[in-house]
Amino acid sequence: MKRVEPIRDKKKIEQIKAILKAQSDRNYMIFVVGINTGLRISDLLSLKVEHIRYKRHIMIIEKKTSKIKQFLINSYLRRELDEYMKDMDDYEYLFQSRIGKNKPLSRFQAHRIMKEVGREVNLERIACTTTRKTFGYHHYKQYKDLALLQKLFNHSKQWVTLDYIGINQDMMDESIENFRL
Repeated sequence: MKRVEPIRDKKKIEQIKAILKAQSDRNYMIFVVGINTGLRISDLLSLKVEHIRYKRHIMIIEKKTSKIKQFLINSYLRRELDEYMKDMDDYEYLFQSRIGKNKPLSRFQAHRIMKEVGREVNLERIACTTTRKTFGYHHYKQYKDLALLQKLFNHSKQWVTLDYIGINQDMMDESIENFRL
């Protein structure tokens, strides 16, 4: 099985956004919320409009850890979400399946969406976890605060966070690339 990687290239991120936006607002927003919050796909798919509307933070009980987590909705994400939710009722799932009424999108379908867009932009190692890893990778690159990122991800060790976001692989690749005897 191939390991899922973050999307390191910001141009690829913009390409993916454009492709997903052309498909549907829902597909675009799953990606945008994922790369701007670092939420796990299981937590993203369980969000309802009431969890977001008029709120400064997304408050959830993580499905994986059962811990209460709070994520800021930054101004960029707020504008995107407000536009997306404008015709939605509070009780509705944020990312609805097209099958049934007010059913959340399945993890399988979200995975399929990510795999398809990955093929379109020539990224092989992409899946639902990619949005979380992409958030982590770019957060680390921008702030260089590993302790903060470790806390955001609720990881027990810093090396776990570095490995998860692909920084260890980047450092190994760079060391080999620059190695000469």
